[in-house]
Amino acid sequence: ILATLRKRYGTPAPPAAGRDPLALIFWEMVAYLAADDTRRKAFEALRDRVGLAPSAVLDAPLSVLADVCRSGGPVQPGERAKRMKLVAAFVIDEFDGDLSQVLRWDYAKAAKALRRFPSVGEPGADRILMLCGSHAVFGLDSNALRVLYRIGYGEEMKNYTKTSRSSRDAASAELPKKAAALAAASLLLREHGKETCKYTVPRCEECPITAACAWYGAHRV
Repeated sequence: ILATLRKRYGTPAPPAAGRDPLALIFWEMVAYLAADDTRRKAFEALRDRVGLAPSAVLDAPLSVLADVCRSGGPVQPGERAKRMKLVAAFVIDEFDGDLSQVLRWDYAKAAKALRRFPSVGEPGADRILMLCGSHAVFGLDSNALRVLYRIGYGEEMKNYTKTSRSSRDAASAELPKKAAALAAASLLLREHGKETCKYTVPRCEECPITAACAWYGAHRV
């Protein structure tokens, strides 16, 4: 399945935030319901106008942070800017200004620490640790998760975390236990979910993996 998707999409680029857990948290917060290109530009504006260090974000004028967030989408840019300041203060107070130390911790402790941040649940913590290359755990965003449970890996439930855990565990059994390989798979599945296996109107007529898709088999006319 992954080989087929790779032929269609190539190798998707990882987030521009790189392998810094705090930068990845800011990457998610600086834009809301935005296209990838819009998110990237908003993140670059944050990096260039403010900086990514927690002290820089904490000291930045709220109006500047709000303006940066506005470039990542019109929904409550001021509130998103305030949350970024709270995150920066939390890193300074609880992690001595260095969130990257969690990458050296064991998985349970690192994931628990990341889940203390706003909007970072279990799937988000797993994805941060995976993208940073520190832990071989399969982290999924909503697009990648949708592809997996539609194909037949795991089960869609009312609880998002339980759905993610179900699909993560089912697919992980067939994937290499290496963070880089898991990240490549996650990004590729995300690309398919974003471009073809859409939430409301999946474009099954052009999907190259319908033969392996349980959802397609059950819903095709």
